[in-house]
Amino acid sequence: MTNRLDCDLAILGGGLSGSLIALAFAAKRPDVRIRLIESGAAIGGNHIWSFFDGDVAPQDRWLVDPLVTHRWAQGHEVRFPGHRRRLDTPYNSIASPRLDAHVRATLGDVTMTGAMVAAVTPTSVRLTDEREIDAGVVIDARGAADLSPLRCGWQKFVGHALRLDVPHGIDRPVIMDATVDQMDGYRFVYLLPWDERTIFVEDTYYSDTPDLDVPAIDARIAAYASDKGWAGTVIHREQGVLPVVHGGDFDLYWPKDDPVARAGVRAGLFQPMTGYSLPDAVRFATWLVDQPLDQLAAVTRAHAAAHWRSGGYYRLLGKMLFGAAIPDQRWRIFARFYGLRAPLIQRFYAGRSTMTDRVRILCGRPPVPIRDAMRTLLNPPA
Repeated sequence: MTNRLDCDLAILGGGLSGSLIALAFAAKRPDVRIRLIESGAAIGGNHIWSFFDGDVAPQDRWLVDPLVTHRWAQGHEVRFPGHRRRLDTPYNSIASPRLDAHVRATLGDVTMTGAMVAAVTPTSVRLTDEREIDAGVVIDARGAADLSPLRCGWQKFVGHALRLDVPHGIDRPVIMDATVDQMDGYRFVYLLPWDERTIFVEDTYYSDTPDLDVPAIDARIAAYASDKGWAGTVIHREQGVLPVVHGGDFDLYWPKDDPVARAGVRAGLFQPMTGYSLPDAVRFATWLVDQPLDQLAAVTRAHAAAHWRSGGYYRLLGKMLFGAAIPDQRWRIFARFYGLRAPLIQRFYAGRSTMTDRVRILCGRPPVPIRDAMRTLLNPPA
């Protein structure tokens, strides 16, 4: 094993953000020698990422289209007590095995898995196996940093892919089925029909705590499937906890004197209200390839700080959700939201709400107690 390696750009973390950066540089700046360094056995870990067509600009689709494992051109739907709606916006999913295969095929042996990082400087990485990587610059995309400077609620989930004995009868993704019993905050089930007898069922919660009782949620997924008349085998499992940030101090999350460039959730690049990171990961990767490598720490922090400032409205919504809404009534906020115009909904998920959108979301009959809502509005998040 060679103990000393070199490159122009070392990317720490082979999740979605790090992988997209590597793929963007491979395509647009092949003169830059990169290394993608991942601690796990596979690129992307064990995840499914999904996105609406409007989340990714047409000129950037080249970056994600080779990764798409399922596409539903017919759109998607939502379900709430007394209200069901179908929306025409196409929906797409990326499964981590496809990401892993595409990254390895594109990058070759500069993809390093099972590589545990021991130490990092702006221009070097030392691995636990004593290998040293000398880099022109390092960018850290290893997931969330210390979240203690931020005020968070949590979106947490457990998902099962089921191979059924008979067809399930679902013809499009169900983004939220909130007709289920409400518990631990806002609960809904998310459905992705992969083929007529294979369906991904995810039980999701907007909760005040990050605690994830996997056995209990496994049982709820089994009960949901049984209630639908679905019998079969679990062929895939995943779980996760995402921060829903509704306040805090960006300068503590990413201190100004930290000299290492950051990307992805580590840079705070996600939609604060949903924890949704794919649109920002695509925008960031395609932006990054045009930046000067010798100024990467400064420009990435400036980019992330601007993103934090622009997210104040979404943090306010998050604070209302977690601070003003009665936990088992939080579903009413989403039910009301899904009664608004489809383009507004699309821009919200993409993190591109217009001023008119923002007013419209907050206007009308309030889905939370007015006294609690006013108390929250009068104490906006940082």
